[in-house]
Amino acid sequence: MRLADSHCHLNYKGLAEQQADVLARARANGVVVMLNISTREREWNDVIAVAEREPDVWATVGIHPHEADQHPDVDTAKLVERAAHPRVVGIGESGLDYYYDHSDRERQRASFRAHIAACRETGLPIVVHTRDAEDDTIEILRGEMGKGRYRGVIHCFTASGDFADKALDLGLYISISGIVTFKNAKDLQETAARLPLDRLLIETDAPFLAPVPNRGQTGEPAFVADTCRFLAQLRGEDADQLADTTRANFHALFDKTVA
Repeated sequence: MRLADSHCHLNYKGLAEQQADVLARARANGVVVMLNISTREREWNDVIAVAEREPDVWATVGIHPHEADQHPDVDTAKLVERAAHPRVVGIGESGLDYYYDHSDRERQRASFRAHIAACRETGLPIVVHTRDAEDDTIEILRGEMGKGRYRGVIHCFTASGDFADKALDLGLYISISGIVTFKNAKDLQETAARLPLDRLLIETDAPFLAPVPNRGQTGEPAFVADTCRFLAQLRGEDADQLADTTRANFHALFDKTVA
């Protein structure tokens, strides 16, 4: 298989201390491209530095909804400025998280809109985080689409099938993580089985959410192969072909990776 891990955090604790080994294991397991996601402004330089050093790693700039309160000065202009870097291929992750509510909800919504505006200005896709916030997330995505088209992906998808349909109607992609391999993920499995192949991505969200048979371990990009095999079986597809298609989808969405 030749795989794309569309969402990982190589600079997070658990991976950063052994980053060279993590990358070597990923490559040995067929991972040929990885997207290293930022969640705080102070991470941007380090995340970009990895992408500068490693030709198969790319970067995003963004503020996670958990961090929205701590970044009132990160506006559209600042995101656009940093996104001009040749190794930055996406904006985010950004969105809404009402499960933990680590940041004020209105501040989360304002930050989310600023990120989408940066996507419209740069032409780069947004990486969307949403948890327990389906209605507000889709309202913002739809409302902002009315101001001008933009592209994006719902990362680590765990929402309802109805939300998936609404996101697909907006032209967005959906990325499936190792959660789909968990025994208690029946609803997610039903949705993942019917997602259109041309809008599907696969990710690890490493160091989190290691899939079966590695559940409980520190997640890493190499494990995207396990998620791909499980998803292929779930969908009745060939794993190698699913790897090829989801990798092609990754490059189609994050098209700066092939520019």
